[in-house]
Amino acid sequence: MISLQVEEFTYYLPEAQIAQKAVEPRDSSLLLVLDKKTGSYQDLIFKDIVSFFEPGDLLVFNDTRVIPARLIGSKKKTGGKAEVLLLKEREKDLWEALVRPGARLKQGAEIVFGDGLLRAKIVEHLDQGLRLVKLTYQGNFLEILDQLGQMPLPPYIHEELEDKERYQTVYSKNPGSAAAPTAGLHFTKELLKTLEEKGVNIAFLTLHVGLGTFRPVKEENIEDHQMHSEVYTIPQSTWDIIGKTKEAGKRVIAVGTTVVRTLESAAKTKKLMGETDIFIYPGFKFQVIDALVTNFHLPKSTLLMLVSAFAGKDNILRAYEHAVKADYRFFSLGDAMLII
Repeated sequence: MISLQVEEFTYYLPEAQIAQKAVEPRDSSLLLVLDKKTGSYQDLIFKDIVSFFEPGDLLVFNDTRVIPARLIGSKKKTGGKAEVLLLKEREKDLWEALVRPGARLKQGAEIVFGDGLLRAKIVEHLDQGLRLVKLTYQGNFLEILDQLGQMPLPPYIHEELEDKERYQTVYSKNPGSAAAPTAGLHFTKELLKTLEEKGVNIAFLTLHVGLGTFRPVKEENIEDHQMHSEVYTIPQSTWDIIGKTKEAGKRVIAVGTTVVRTLESAAKTKKLMGETDIFIYPGFKFQVIDALVTNFHLPKSTLLMLVSAFAGKDNILRAYEHAVKADYRFFSLGDAMLII
């Protein structure tokens, strides 16, 4: 078997096409529709997506909600500035996190936020620069976080969010993500209603997105890359309607790569809740999804590898090349793709 090299998953993108703001209304973004069998594509507007779905098809959404996980405070000992980015809650008030300045924050160091309203103590150094931090506070944690925290926007977005809700999907419900499931940002409540009126079924699951998803693959041979695990839950009702959709010969459409990872993990492990570190790249055999709504992903990213596994690497890179020429907007706040 020929090994896949990370350099195979790259493309040219002018920096000006990295979206800094989301368009309004949400469903007015551009939509590139790619036929994975023929490699043909067409340019549309996102709300045109309704015409590609039929009664009985199932759209599966990730209803996770992004928490304002970026906390800026001061070191208890010196008063110097320190930053904590909460990534994954291992158990109550014990979080995997990124901290700055990492080299100076040793085990036992304490960081204070909001005049002591919230404190973080570094209890362990983990792999890949992560830390395990213990949080202490009085009162409601999510309320305190909402008061003190900032939305953890990706580093390629340089503008502050004017409205925190614009980095949430309209159906977000379960707090816990360090990043938005961005394919869902294009859907409006009106568009969801139109889909339901057409007879398209809608179901939800929850996967709390960690930043590991967005980290570039640094190993030359992609099989050597180790994914971070993410916590997911699939309601039994969602799993049941997936089965019924399949039996009826209709399609299961994943809204976002987070949904793909969750459903394909569950099919593989037969578990409807737990943690997944599934890494999907070309050669992967899909068991659940038939179509995919997604955004345009970073070069050399695991997400680009996932969509390449689903649609074919050459099809994806040709479609991306077209999107660059057609002035599509890329990444989290950018335009969308439908792969059918």
